[in-house]
Amino acid sequence: MALSTFPTVNKCTSIGREKHTVVADMDGTLLIGRSSFPYFALVAFEAGGILRLLFYVLASPIAALLYYFISESAGIQVLIFASMAGMKVSSIESVARAVLPKFYAGDVHPESWRVFSSCGKRCVLTANPRVMVEPFLKEFLGADMVLGTEIASYKGRATGLICKPGILVGKKKADALKKAFGEEKPDIGLGDRQTDAPFMALCKEGYIVPPKPEVKSVSTDKLPKPIIFHDGRLVQKPTPLIALLTILWMPIAFPLACLRMAAGSLLPMHLVYYAFWALGVRVIIKGNPPPKVTKSNPNPNPNNNNDSGVLFICSHRTLLDPIFLSAALGRPIPAVTYSVSRLSEIISPIKTVRLNRDRAIDAAMIKKLLQEGDLAICPEGTTCREPFLLRFSALFAELTDELVPVAMVNRMSMFHGTTARGWKGMDPFYFFMNPSPAYEVTFLNKLPKELTCGAGKSSHDVANYIQRVIAATLSYECTGFTRKDKYRALAGNDGVVIEKGHILKANKVMGC
Repeated sequence: MALSTFPTVNKCTSIGREKHTVVADMDGTLLIGRSSFPYFALVAFEAGGILRLLFYVLASPIAALLYYFISESAGIQVLIFASMAGMKVSSIESVARAVLPKFYAGDVHPESWRVFSSCGKRCVLTANPRVMVEPFLKEFLGADMVLGTEIASYKGRATGLICKPGILVGKKKADALKKAFGEEKPDIGLGDRQTDAPFMALCKEGYIVPPKPEVKSVSTDKLPKPIIFHDGRLVQKPTPLIALLTILWMPIAFPLACLRMAAGSLLPMHLVYYAFWALGVRVIIKGNPPPKVTKSNPNPNPNNNNDSGVLFICSHRTLLDPIFLSAALGRPIPAVTYSVSRLSEIISPIKTVRLNRDRAIDAAMIKKLLQEGDLAICPEGTTCREPFLLRFSALFAELTDELVPVAMVNRMSMFHGTTARGWKGMDPFYFFMNPSPAYEVTFLNKLPKELTCGAGKSSHDVANYIQRVIAATLSYECTGFTRKDKYRALAGNDGVVIEKGHILKANKVMGC
């Protein structure tokens, strides 16, 4: 049956579909983009590194030629082989759960989603490897069934080959649909190309999703589950051009990152701000930082009677937060940390002290550090990339009333400077490998005495108040999620040992 015989998706009603079944293709149908190149590129880079991405990019012209002159399935087979051959299947699964949903969610087609979301039973039929797309489709789009290409593996590693019946295109999609549904006919079939026509003809109604790249994608807050936690190093979706630019930039990026880190580590802190600017790292300071204790100003905080230094309460974007705080103040501010790599501790230009996760021991340690001077802490306990703040631990509020909230936000155009699945020792390198990274440090007013624990407020009230103040400054949203929630979602552990794992269904966002 010719594709032109089907009406367009905008003519499909979405009212009264609660008991209906919908079957939809993925690329070009549920997603606006018709090409799966960027998503295979993400698997290649995040699971295999820059050399694997290079191999994939070099193989992609061959895939394109096969796609247009031989068959769609031949082109997809090359993409699968180039991006996955030799990879651990567990690594592919990890990328599919922690990395791909962020990029898929930003490309959902509004008309397809209107119809797909209105149906009570949802099935996706795709030529993409099922292992790659199933976590996003089930967790974030509410799909009940995913029928996709099955990749072959040997001793836990993908061979780059395909299991029978092969790449699901054309008649193979129709055969897979018949096998899954038997004699029952799905109510709606959604597709975007001629090879989708065979399975659409098996549905009671079939609708075409015409190619319109200018269509605006569905806002992620309209999806069943918000994207709060995600992992991966790449900031932008790796289209062919961006993937090529990333590969060409890497030989420049790493030496540049080493130079920037050397400037931050070896120069006196009052010069680091200027050195960063000279090397293309922007440091933007807002608000009024508290004055420094000097011989001419021995008591800048006359209301401070507890011999405590100032405790800077920072929102947590990367492990470099305390360093940029110090650069903004022009003096080194020690920081307490949870788990950072030994390499990060060695190259850090400021003193870092590890917390033990024992409340009594950590409280005594922080009090001692505050007696020696100012201190920085990130009470979220871990970083969050999206415009959300995780729950603030309340311990800090019990230890001093000298609390200065600091809203930290950064901008990266190519690489993320955080990871949950990889080696944290590379985090600062990746941040400084961006062409022109930026940090914005906003000093908020010191917490009034009447809002501290010293005035009778509970530590939880103080922590929640500071969380709301910082969130309001950044136009972020407060959540009740914790460090454990993040690492269980992205790495399958509590944030101490990096392992592979499964996604946690953490979809409740708490208001401020």
